[in-house]
Amino acid sequence: MIPLSAFGKPTAGVNRRVVGRITSHAIPDGSRGDHVLKLTGSTTNPDGFGYAALITPASADTVAGAENLPIVAQVTVEHLHDGDVVAVEPSGHVRTLYRRGSPSNFLFTTDRCNSYCLMCSQPPKPVDDSWRVPELLRLVELIDVDVPELCITGGEPTLLKDDLVALLRRCKDRLPQTAIHVLSNGRLFYYESFARRVGEVAHPDLMFGIPLYSDLDWQHDHVVQANHAFDQTLIGLQNLARNGVAVEIRVVLHRWTVDRLVQLAEFIYRNLTFASHVALMGLEATGFAIPNLAELWVDPWNYREQLEEATWFLASRGMKVSIYNHQLCTIPESIWPFCKRSISDWKNEYLPVCTGCAARTECGGFFTSGIQRATSQHIRPLR
Repeated sequence: MIPLSAFGKPTAGVNRRVVGRITSHAIPDGSRGDHVLKLTGSTTNPDGFGYAALITPASADTVAGAENLPIVAQVTVEHLHDGDVVAVEPSGHVRTLYRRGSPSNFLFTTDRCNSYCLMCSQPPKPVDDSWRVPELLRLVELIDVDVPELCITGGEPTLLKDDLVALLRRCKDRLPQTAIHVLSNGRLFYYESFARRVGEVAHPDLMFGIPLYSDLDWQHDHVVQANHAFDQTLIGLQNLARNGVAVEIRVVLHRWTVDRLVQLAEFIYRNLTFASHVALMGLEATGFAIPNLAELWVDPWNYREQLEEATWFLASRGMKVSIYNHQLCTIPESIWPFCKRSISDWKNEYLPVCTGCAARTECGGFFTSGIQRATSQHIRPLR
């Protein structure tokens, strides 16, 4: 598992949360305010003035003028590389916000949500985290302009309302070649005016990934634990499409969704043919899925026939469909071509039994968070 956090000992100079781009080399004074200088244990008495912060695995007294500098000392730095972007906090927490070269970068917008999904991997919190918006706008300024894709996630990003529109506009202006994928429940796009404002950004490569869990309204509403969510989601999807915003339908597969998966595929084809993509996704056994696991967990082996039928139903009718978060040994070989290695690189692992599997480099693997809680009984190396 790739670490996204590290903790060290802050000096008095770290009196506020700062965001900066990692550099391990001295840079001109005029650019230092955008950077966090990463020192190594062998570095002594560097000129650290003018940087947003300094981080070092050594003690703070190895840095000249340490008493006046924002330093987090005795902190692990091996996982950080030039071009990464971090937030340095007064507590000594060094949090990675962007990893150069990673295909799994994301902008985390809020802990709040207007749904309460049974299997939510990021349980919502009723907090005021509006401070994130200016930091996100700043973060976009520091990210490499050639990053191929960014995910915007939460919580529920649409709760930012006009601030989400501003963030999308900043991404368009600063990262015009970067694909933006927003994970949302889509319910607030029930209000056509909101969908229209997002469409007016005219981002060249924007897609909203929105879940639909059943063709039955009560069943979808139960999964997301919100009344009328089914109707709001469907109208939201239509409003986005009407305003030129691409949408993806996302279906997390568990006990409440697999029994009617084929019927849902037909519903999507007949009612949401404008969808750019359909993602059929394995369950991540973390967050709210942990206390609800007995209600939710189904071995993928036990729904492999429904998954195969639903996948081919959509694909044979010209809809783009992918299978996420599944192990190849648990599903029919006929649908292997639809499988993607979709688990973010920082939380992706394999079981010891996977060693020597001929298909490991193509297999999706497992979520680190759930690898001990819910794995198929049919995991085996393919020869």
